Amino acid sequence: VQLVESGGGLVQAGGSLRLSCAASGHTLRSYAMGWFRQAPGKEREFVAAISWTGGSTYYADSVKGRFTVSRDNAKNTLYLQMNSLKPEDTAVYYCAADSSVVAGHRRDYEYDYWGQGTLVTVSS
Repeated sequence: VQLVESGGGLVQAGGSLRLSCAASGHTLRSYAMGWFRQAPGKEREFVAAISWTGGSTYYADSVKGRFTVSRDNAKNTLYLQMNSLKPEDTAVYYCAADSSVVAGHRRDYEYDYWGQGTLVTVSS
């Protein structure tokens, strides 16, 4: 499956952005999905994950209550709604697909396919 993120950009602190991850080459409903991010000079970190059906969601403590992960399997698209953005949310955001039967993985090596990333910059 090929994944392409979009929706990144520059936003002021307190603002919102919605990221999208479009899948092609295979139906998205076959995969649990995740969002990760990597800030300059830091390791890639888990942000959020969602089960195949969308019935279960998982969040890093740093984004819980501010970010919402969702999916539209009919559109083969994954979303990340980001509200109340902070400068520390600045990073390249990646979507990833996990072909295992267990959703909610938080380690990047547990995912099989990755997008190229989209940059989110939050100014103070």
